[in-house]
Amino acid sequence: MTEATVEQLRIPESLESGAADFLEAVEVSRQVRINTWGNDLLAYTPQELFALCHDPYEWYVVLVARLGGKILGRAGIAMPLDDNTELAHVTLDVLPQAEKLGIGRKLLEAAELFVRGENRKVVLVETNHPAADLEATGYKGGSIAPAQGSGDLAYKSREARFASRAGYALERVEQFNACALPLPDQLLAQLASRAVDTHHGAYRVHQWLDVCPEEWAADFVRLEASLSADEADSGIWDVKQLREAEELSVQSGRRTVVSAAQCLETSALVGFTSISLLGNRDDVAFQDDTFVERSHQDKGVGLHMKVANMEQLQEHFPALRTIYTWNAPENEYMLSVNKEMGYVSAGVTGQWRKDFTQTD
Repeated sequence: MTEATVEQLRIPESLESGAADFLEAVEVSRQVRINTWGNDLLAYTPQELFALCHDPYEWYVVLVARLGGKILGRAGIAMPLDDNTELAHVTLDVLPQAEKLGIGRKLLEAAELFVRGENRKVVLVETNHPAADLEATGYKGGSIAPAQGSGDLAYKSREARFASRAGYALERVEQFNACALPLPDQLLAQLASRAVDTHHGAYRVHQWLDVCPEEWAADFVRLEASLSADEADSGIWDVKQLREAEELSVQSGRRTVVSAAQCLETSALVGFTSISLLGNRDDVAFQDDTFVERSHQDKGVGLHMKVANMEQLQEHFPALRTIYTWNAPENEYMLSVNKEMGYVSAGVTGQWRKDFTQTD
C-alpha cells in the first residue's frame, strides 16, 4: 500500500484563487472537530485560518499529509515571533477514516523536524477528550497525572497514549465547559445582586467593546501584566502594545467584550474578564481571561464582572447560541461560578510538552 507523504502547504495569496489545497486542509480540521465534539463550533473558518497565517506576531506553518492525492491530515505549527521564541505549538488533525494509517505520527515527526530546524526548543501539543469519551473509557488501566495542577487523563485514551508514546509529558489538564445562550435575565439579575451584596457596593464595573477607553488603558495593561506573571507568560507590556493588539484583532474581524472592576476606595481597576468572538461567526463565543488581584478575591468581584460581561455580550450579540470556557480543575471558585451561570462539562483538554534540550 502506498504510504502517505507529508509536505508544507503553500498559503495562497487569496481565498478566491489558487486556494483549493488550503480549503481542503481547512475542511479536514473542520471534520475532525465535528467528529470530536459533535459540531464545528471550534473549527476555524477559511477566513480565520487565512488571517492566522498572516499574523505579524506569530509564524503559522501548515503541513499536510496526502495519500492518493487527497489530504487526510494536517499539522498547524504556531511559532511566536516576539516572545517565547523557544516555543512551537503544534495542532494535529487526522480524518477519522485515516487514524490507523500512521499519519498522525508522520505529521508530528515532520513538525518536530521543522521546528528544530527553526531552533525551537520546546513543542506543545493538545489532546481533546469529550465528556462522552471520558465516561465510556473510564480509568481502568491507569491514569496520567499532569506536572502542574490537578486532574488527570486516562491512559486508555488513544490521544493520551499517542502523545505519551511520542515522548511528550503531560503538562496540565484543563476542564472544558459549554454554556447555552441566551441566559435568562432573571438568573443574571439574581447573580449580580448576590455579588453586589457580597462586596457591599465597594466596586463598580466598567465595560467596553474591542478598544479599551484611554481612561483605563494603563490600569488594564497593569492587570494584563499581573495575569501574565501568574501564568509565566510575558503578555502585554505597555499601552502601545495594547493598541497594536487591539488594531490587529479588529482587522481580523475578531470582537472583544470586556468588563473590568474598579475599587471605589482606590479608584483603580482590580480585575477584568473578557469574551471573544471570531470573525465570520455569530453563533459561538469564547470566554477568555478572568483575573482579580489577590487582595480583592473572595469578595464577589469575579462573579460581578462575569455576569455584567454576559449581559453586555447578549445585548450586543443576540444571535449567539453557545459560549465555551477552559479552566484549571483546581480553580474551584471559577468552576462554581460557571456552573451557577449555566456551564456544563463538555470534556477536558490535555496540554503536552516535549523539551528537546532534555532529549538531545
